[in-house]
Amino acid sequence: MKPVRRTAGSAVLVLILSVLALGLPACGAAEETGRGDGTVSTASPTASPGGSPRGGADGFRIGLLLPESTAVRYDRFDHPYIAEEVTALCPTCAVVYRNANRDPGRQEQQVDEMLANDVRVLILDPVDARAIGPAVARAKARGVGVVSYDRLAAGPIDAYVSFDNVEVGRAQGEALLKAVEKAGTRGRGPVVMLNGSPTDPNAEQVKRGAHSVLDGRVDISREYDIPDWSPDQANARAAEAFAELGADKIAGVYAANDGMAAGAAQAMRSAGVPGRIPLTGQDGELAAIQRILLGTQTMTVYKPIRPQARSAARMAVALGTGTAVRTTRTVDNGTSATIPAEILRPIAVTAATIGTTVVADGFWRVEEICAGDVRAACRAAGLI
Repeated sequence: MKPVRRTAGSAVLVLILSVLALGLPACGAAEETGRGDGTVSTASPTASPGGSPRGGADGFRIGLLLPESTAVRYDRFDHPYIAEEVTALCPTCAVVYRNANRDPGRQEQQVDEMLANDVRVLILDPVDARAIGPAVARAKARGVGVVSYDRLAAGPIDAYVSFDNVEVGRAQGEALLKAVEKAGTRGRGPVVMLNGSPTDPNAEQVKRGAHSVLDGRVDISREYDIPDWSPDQANARAAEAFAELGADKIAGVYAANDGMAAGAAQAMRSAGVPGRIPLTGQDGELAAIQRILLGTQTMTVYKPIRPQARSAARMAVALGTGTAVRTTRTVDNGTSATIPAEILRPIAVTAATIGTTVVADGFWRVEEICAGDVRAACRAAGLI
């Protein structure tokens, strides 16, 4: 795995729709950064600007539970960014990391393991947002704070940070509509929709945003909700749709994220889909950026991870130190209607904006993007 790049550019790229006003006291802490296997390493306390160590002996453990490792972001960006911010805020705090690898039962066991090991706060990105509710309730009963990260978990959570998922879907829908209009295929051929996992509330919001743009304006002939956002399942469903509808008649494919876009792109190649039909995505993955440059994917939606990770860390440290989490927005997860929430704005990325988004933000380096057969396309796009 390549080392994580740490940049400050995310603050420029992301418009925060709600601003945290956390009055965080010095929590007196050091960091333990947990890896997925549960081992930890501890950094020495750092000095405050005045020269004295930040706090004393009141360090505590923060459990970080992420949903999967298929997507690049979780191990490469979310985990280290959260750990870095916790260290900055609370130098003797411990961040203990687990990854559920798409297994909701495993994630529930990980919650119980964290509780048995006396974590004070959980940062939780649920595999199955509904199924995790009882585990969240057990955490609450133990007096453990829960920050729901990226996906809104069921149960008595204390705070939530994510992106405007309806806006993600709208951006995808608008890009797809513009692309089919440019190709002259609007209304002349079917569109296939590959939505996210039915157990992920974000997927439902993204789908709602896409439908708000596409309904009545394109012919959505096949639509699938893909379990676990699986690229393999997306490939299978896309291949099925192409066989039923006719590969040469497809006007466009709506894929809710980049992993599923990869599956759809493979199905297109296998089916001999002619030309470069419109294809959407989400997450700004490296392969998707390269497909965009090569013309085999239309766009992706980039969600700057550093601001999200910083917010989650601030919320967790606030909860761990008994400080109120103050935001300008609240959300309702069915258990509480007034959960403090920070909702960040996503960014649509096309070939014309790669340089001013994922590259300018340090998310991907030009040399990573412009390798091999992508180099000529990078030159044409002005990246090199």
